[in-house]
Amino acid sequence: MSTEEDENAAELKIADEFLKAKCLMNCEVALILDRRLEQLQQMSDDSTNQMSQVFEKSHQYVKRFSRYKNQDAVKQVREILSRNQLAEFELCVLGNLGPETVEEAIAMVPSLKTKGRALEDDAIEKMLNDLSLIKKFE
Repeated sequence: MSTEEDENAAELKIADEFLKAKCLMNCEVALILDRRLEQLQQMSDDSTNQMSQVFEKSHQYVKRFSRYKNQDAVKQVREILSRNQLAEFELCVLGNLGPETVEEAIAMVPSLKTKGRALEDDAIEKMLNDLSLIKKFE
């Protein structure tokens, strides 16, 4: 993109490097950091000495704001959201914030209704219902 004015996330007009970047939901980062914490604990009896403050604060943050806790649920969430050809950041916003209605989803991610790739309200509702079921049975 040539200028800042050209970019508009609501219309999915963002720099190519952001469109192609792999994004992680908070729950995915939590799983990664959990695994790293396990590794640190196996390497040393006193893992708190090896854990940086940034690691600890990041771990606390993603644990607190993760909507899904177990690995199978996290995998299912990514699969459900990926079926709808969402951009990575759209997928992560929906996975992290967990809108309950179509209106909430569109308010959080206006690019869902971008011309040429607009998802039907029924498709968005089905996606949200599937996510709700995962959360319910987790």
